[in-house]
Amino acid sequence: MAPRRRPQFTQESIDQQLQQIHLLDQASSSENLEQLGPIIKQIHANRQQDVYLRTLQGLIESKDAEIESICGDNYQEFISSVSTLFSIKSYTTNLRDKITTLDSSVSQVGKSLVEKKKALLQTKKTAANLDEAIDGLQACLRVLDVVNRVGEMVKEGKYWSALRSLEDIESMPPTSLSTTPLFQHLLSSLPSLRGQIKDAVTASMKQWLLDIRNVSAQIGQLALDAMDLRTRRWRSRREKDPMLKSSRVGSAVEVITYEKTEYNVLDNEQLKVDFKPLYECIHIYTALDSLDEIRRSYQADRKAQSDLIIPEPLPLSSLASITQEIVGYFIVENHVLNTTGSFRSEREVEDLWDALISRLSKAVEDALRNEKDPDIYLKVKEALLGSVMALESYSYSTGSIHSLILRLFEKYVSILEGKFGKRFESIVTQDDFQPMYVEKASEKDDVLETVWLTREQREQLEQSSAPMNLPWSQGFYLSCQDIRNFVQNFYQFIEGVSQHHRNIDDLLSKSLDTILTAYISESIAKRAQNTTNLSQLAQIITNLEHFEIACSELERSLTNIRSSQRGGTIRVRAAASFSTTRTKALGRITEAMNAKLDDFFGLSEYDWTPKAREDAPSMYLYELVNWLTTVVDSLALPDAQKEEACRGAVNYIASCFMDFLTGRDIPMMNENAIANLLMDVDFLDEELKRSGHVHSDAFAELRSVSVPSSRVLTLIRLIERIVAFVPALQTASVVMSDAVSSYLVASIRQTSYPTVKPKRLQALLEKLGRYGQECRDAASRERGEKRRKEAEAVGRLFPGESR
Repeated sequence: MAPRRRPQFTQESIDQQLQQIHLLDQASSSENLEQLGPIIKQIHANRQQDVYLRTLQGLIESKDAEIESICGDNYQEFISSVSTLFSIKSYTTNLRDKITTLDSSVSQVGKSLVEKKKALLQTKKTAANLDEAIDGLQACLRVLDVVNRVGEMVKEGKYWSALRSLEDIESMPPTSLSTTPLFQHLLSSLPSLRGQIKDAVTASMKQWLLDIRNVSAQIGQLALDAMDLRTRRWRSRREKDPMLKSSRVGSAVEVITYEKTEYNVLDNEQLKVDFKPLYECIHIYTALDSLDEIRRSYQADRKAQSDLIIPEPLPLSSLASITQEIVGYFIVENHVLNTTGSFRSEREVEDLWDALISRLSKAVEDALRNEKDPDIYLKVKEALLGSVMALESYSYSTGSIHSLILRLFEKYVSILEGKFGKRFESIVTQDDFQPMYVEKASEKDDVLETVWLTREQREQLEQSSAPMNLPWSQGFYLSCQDIRNFVQNFYQFIEGVSQHHRNIDDLLSKSLDTILTAYISESIAKRAQNTTNLSQLAQIITNLEHFEIACSELERSLTNIRSSQRGGTIRVRAAASFSTTRTKALGRITEAMNAKLDDFFGLSEYDWTPKAREDAPSMYLYELVNWLTTVVDSLALPDAQKEEACRGAVNYIASCFMDFLTGRDIPMMNENAIANLLMDVDFLDEELKRSGHVHSDAFAELRSVSVPSSRVLTLIRLIERIVAFVPALQTASVVMSDAVSSYLVASIRQTSYPTVKPKRLQALLEKLGRYGQECRDAASRERGEKRRKEAEAVGRLFPGESR
């Protein structure tokens, strides 16, 4: 790009530009130098300062000459004008002096007025400022007074009024005060003041919660006392009106009656609970839109208080006071729930209830884990039941407490069983098993009121006069007495409990069966097993018969009681155990008699291979019969049982004779020994017949048998009749008719001799065979050999069969 050339100014152009400059504008009082700016700039830009200065100097000289020319031409006029000007100046000076003098005088005259005017204006300005300041201060004082009263109202507990005052300050109409820093500061401090009100009302509610905790036990005590009075009133009315017997406290009929005299435990002569702090707190927090905050705080505080109610571990001695506090706690919660709208929900109260009752159940069960005293269980039940009845009236779900009571009831019954079981065992152990003696009619009546009897037995005994011996022993009476006490203690626990009748009835049936079977029947069985005294055994049997009757009568009476309470049927199944024990006791009588009979048979001293027959029965049989008849007659038993005992003894005698004939203790015998045994059997048959006792049919059978001609047949008939399980008369017919060969044929044996035991027949034949082999005469030896071969043949039929 070619370099830019600077413009060149000629002398003519510079002169022309200078001529155009008017340094003094006659119409303006200010110099006009603005036109020089561009020219000087161009001169400097073109570096023509020297040329410009020379030209300017020429212009100055030209103008000076022009001025001088003008002055020379008008000098006289100028002089005249100057003189005139000096004259005017003199006049003007004089006038100015006069004006100055006048001004000074006027100034001196109006100075005071001006000063007064200024003072007046300043005063008015000050007064206006003061009025404005006073108005501002009064507005500030009003606001500050409101703020001050807010603090006082907070101290006085007037939280809602304090909050409303703050709202009034905030909603004040705009004024001059509204723009002041003080008012803005007050507005900025309102949240802090609201926080102070919030803190104060919260502190008030916290203190109220503490006070409520301190009076909860008293509230609970008043509620429990009221419930106790209500229960006693209802019990009294129920006793007067049979139609109300099945209605308990809390039923629809009772609730309608109670509503007429309803008692408020929160507002009465003894206690007045003020809920105002809580309501104020809820109201304030609602106004501050912070209700959820106080709701969470309240729930947490109440949860913490509920955690402090039950100590760990739980002392049972303080359970009553703890239940009182629990009742009071939830009565307060119920009132809060019903009076605070949406502040409390049923779910929150239920959570507190479930948690507290769960901890109470665990604490009670842990405290009773090793407890064995049933009275302690009763006290615990009473404490829990009172709280249940009180809280049910406030619509709390008490199912968990009822479940706890039923669990405690099961443990209580178990402990009760053990306690009474030991007493029953002691009664049985210390019983003398002799008829109970009553001396007075009143004693007899007391006993008859205690024991369970059939109507016929009771009427029969009532007709008897004292003194007298009762059919049972002291142990039966004491057992009946304790059974009644057990049932009373059993129902004492569940009195007032919301009963599940089937469970209660089943548990009572089970407990009674346990007591009657395990502690009475089995204890009697053990006592009978260790008793050899026949009179005591007879009394044991009599007691057992009455226990069997008592079971059915007890079942009937308990069922009648429970039916009046809408309960079920009580089943007492222990009668079968008493029947079994009675059978064992009867067997024990037989065993005792058999032991004595063994002593007699130990004196028998039979000769099993006599050379001749005896003319008289054995001497030991006289004593045996004497003892047997005396003992049987002395047994305090019904005739049927006496006959059964006698039959058992006779059968045992028969079994002993059977053992003589077929047992292994006697290796051999002859027909004379069998004849002697038959004579003893005839003697026993006659003696027992004369005494009037039942005797074995074997003895009657033997009298029709000819001893000399058919001794084997007679012996077999004796065996068959004395022992119930010996072969039938078919055994005798096999021997007497020499039908052993026919007996060996299976078809004949099964049709003609189905009940003949081969081994028994073999044993008898072997004994006769051995005796024949021991004889020296040919006939006896031949007869003995025949019996031996017959015995072998019979033995081969069933080699493994027992006798």
